[in-house]
Amino acid sequence: MNAELFIARRIYKGDKKNDKQVSPPAIKIAIAGIALGLAVMIVAVCIIVGFKKEVRAKVVGFGSHIQITAFESSSSYEHTPISFSDTLANKLKANSDILHFQEFITKPSIIKTDDDFMGVVLKGVSEEYNWDFFRKNLTEGTIIHPDDTTAGNQAIISNVIADKLRLKTGDSFTCYFVQEPVRARRFHISGIYSTNFEDYDKLYIIVEKKVLANLNGWESDMVSGIEVLVHDYDNLDRVAQDLFFDMSSYKDRFGNSLYTRSIKDINPMIFNWLNLLDMNVWVIIILMLVVSGFTMISGLLIIILERTNMIGMLKSMGARDFSIRKVFLYLSAFLIGQGMLWGNIIALIFCLIQEQFQLLTLDPATYYLSAVPIDLNPLYIILLNIGTLIVSLLMMIGPSYLVARITPAKSIRFE
Repeated sequence: MNAELFIARRIYKGDKKNDKQVSPPAIKIAIAGIALGLAVMIVAVCIIVGFKKEVRAKVVGFGSHIQITAFESSSSYEHTPISFSDTLANKLKANSDILHFQEFITKPSIIKTDDDFMGVVLKGVSEEYNWDFFRKNLTEGTIIHPDDTTAGNQAIISNVIADKLRLKTGDSFTCYFVQEPVRARRFHISGIYSTNFEDYDKLYIIVEKKVLANLNGWESDMVSGIEVLVHDYDNLDRVAQDLFFDMSSYKDRFGNSLYTRSIKDINPMIFNWLNLLDMNVWVIIILMLVVSGFTMISGLLIIILERTNMIGMLKSMGARDFSIRKVFLYLSAFLIGQGMLWGNIIALIFCLIQEQFQLLTLDPATYYLSAVPIDLNPLYIILLNIGTLIVSLLMMIGPSYLVARITPAKSIRFE
């Protein structure tokens, strides 16, 4: 039988029942410190991971993981056309890292109504387009159906554009295209979306690809570029690099070399900002571990001082310092475990309530989200629990050496 563990259990259970001792309040404070620290760490990680995932999903929703365009230096939305041939499609299909690919055409335009006007970018899509993102963010109406020849020139506009130009589902608007000669097209609003990502919401209108192809005078295989979605975002850098070298050696029927960029290269400011959020998480974790550790150290020191008489008796009966230290380390583990249990309960209750009811809101104009996001990742929660337990126990080793300074002759008379 493990004698140290048995004694630690008796002390742990006895201290919880004995309110006349000094240690119970100190123990409660130590447990509360561990609980609060772990709860804050879990909530912080869930919020930061959720925030990064939501913002990243919005950027990817508008631009996919990887874009393949003509190799050109122009950063405008008027791209040199490339030929999307069966050969190119088969090369992409053969890549096991690619989940989906779709062609697109972008063209700048000016919307004019009777009362106002606004500069926008029309993005033309085909029947292969992945509508998951816009379905999720559609607030009114339906998505467009490029294969429906009876529906006319359909368009999905954002809530930002609809509010500014006082448009609604079912209305029509005219777009003017600055080219030689200047041309105009009338579109029918089939749906309105809102992503709270104002930089994109005020810019993009989704229309049928064939409309923009006709305006440009392009043939059926000519597109502005190809959007690629990968299976695993964690492999995005590697897939983009492999695809870059693969596409750079490919020539389309116009002799164009193809240029591959990941969404991180297209929007470096946004992704660098998201990466900086990781530093905030580490700062919070370190601070909470330090605070929790010191409250536990204070509690353990009080327990040791209060048990001085017991320590002296154990030493007089032949117990070694290491054995007695193990008693208090086991006791620390019990207290840390209790604090971690409460910390997990508090954090999970908060996260589930926020995820379900979104009580904490954000300013979409600043944070791109209307509510504090939550991502309950079991792996991160488990790692935080393991890390907290290990660090807390390591911090208990130092105070446990106080046992060696207690002598039996003096401690038995200690009260």
